[in-house]
Amino acid sequence: QVQFVESGGGLVQPGGSLRLSCATSGPPFTIYNMHWYRQAPGKQRELVANILNDGTTYYVDSVKGRFSISGDSAKTTMYLQMDSLKPEDTAVYYCKAGGYGRTTGWLDIWGQGTLVTVSA
Repeated sequence: QVQFVESGGGLVQPGGSLRLSCATSGPPFTIYNMHWYRQAPGKQRELVANILNDGTTYYVDSVKGRFSISGDSAKTTMYLQMDSLKPEDTAVYYCKAGGYGRTTGWLDIWGQGTLVTVSA
């Protein structure tokens, strides 16, 4: 069974940076579409950024110019670089990937979520 292991969250001061990672674990699985979501307390989950297989990228307006989504050349790990963090970025961040594995077929997989807290 393919798993998506998320890491990199934590407590950071306003203006600081964090890098979130999600790496596949288990049978071989190639990532084609990458998505980062977040859910703040009392709010709905929102799409923060994504990259589709054709290279199209999307960032929600509130993070444009501060966050950057990327993946490794092996297409097994994805990242979210977050700079100039603000208190309103505080949320649980989730990664999601659409991809393919010989044993799984086409599949969407989710990370377990990681808490990012931006506070002085």
